[in-house]
Amino acid sequence: MDRKLLKNIEYPILMAIILITIISVLIISSATHAMSPEGSFRTARNQIIWFGVGLVAMIIIVSIDYHSFAHWSNIIYVINILALLLVIFKGEEGGGAQRWLDMGPFRLQPSEFAKLAIVITLARHMEKKKSLNSLQDLFSVFMHMAVPMLLIAKQPDLGTSLVLLAMVFGVMFIAGLSYKLLAGIITAGVLSLPVLWKLLKPYQKDRILVFINPYLDPLGKGYHVIQSKIAIGSGKIFGKGLYQGTQNQLDFLPVKHTDFIFAVLGEELGFIGGIILFILYFVLLYYSLRVAFKAKDLLGTYMVVGVVSMWTFQILVNIGMNVGIMPVTGIPLPFMSYGGSSFLMNMMAAGLVLNIGMR
Repeated sequence: MDRKLLKNIEYPILMAIILITIISVLIISSATHAMSPEGSFRTARNQIIWFGVGLVAMIIIVSIDYHSFAHWSNIIYVINILALLLVIFKGEEGGGAQRWLDMGPFRLQPSEFAKLAIVITLARHMEKKKSLNSLQDLFSVFMHMAVPMLLIAKQPDLGTSLVLLAMVFGVMFIAGLSYKLLAGIITAGVLSLPVLWKLLKPYQKDRILVFINPYLDPLGKGYHVIQSKIAIGSGKIFGKGLYQGTQNQLDFLPVKHTDFIFAVLGEELGFIGGIILFILYFVLLYYSLRVAFKAKDLLGTYMVVGVVSMWTFQILVNIGMNVGIMPVTGIPLPFMSYGGSSFLMNMMAAGLVLNIGMR
């Protein structure tokens, strides 16, 4: 790799990721302490290992000109579909969903890597589009997304399907999607809600009803949200301190090192801790968008916007879920939630953004 390219690295993006990861390791260590006091650092250590693996993957992604990924987009798309099909036939179940592939020492979640695959293939597809002023223009875009979205929804993983949808609209908006067409799509979506409601599984309906009123089932479906709001509220301004959160350490808060990690941060580091995390995410998103608008071609712009749309949607939904203004989903908080597949994919996505920024 040309050393001149290294001068163009957006170091604020790299620093934001490192600092968010440090916070993640501290909070994961605290979140898993109650479950296993003698080995509370095992999960945090695994997160550090995934950061190291992700760093290697990031370096590899950065070293390859991003145009090469575009040339391989058809291959990437096919591999993505095959991996998602393999999950349906050979995947392992967990938490009522079949999302993982057994890789021996670890489990891989193909739906996470589908996000990055779609970022690349969608950008390549959109680069060839001259306009987005009619439904005919959008047909090929939605067909491109339909197969992976349906396969992911089949697992079932509605949260990841919605992330893909957010990415599509983010890229189409930047590509010049007609406002009239956008308004028409939104209107059609609203009118189709009764039909979509009937298609939802019972647990998905319960999540939406509990989102409206958690106290419909305070010891069941609403328990997660209620405990999360108690944890965040009790942290007040400065928090109770690491390993000192009562909701966390007394194990009232469920899935606290993954879906509800922000609630642990809110309880133990308080409002100040939350604001620091928000600032780091703002730096990450701002400098990534700066790369998008400085990119030398539409391919680079669309790739970065796809990544930014993915991160933004996940941040808003996960934190919104923790504070009770979004329905509970399994969408992880980027670079914070524990999970090898998610962390590795996000590091690779960051590598793609840095790649485009360097060139």
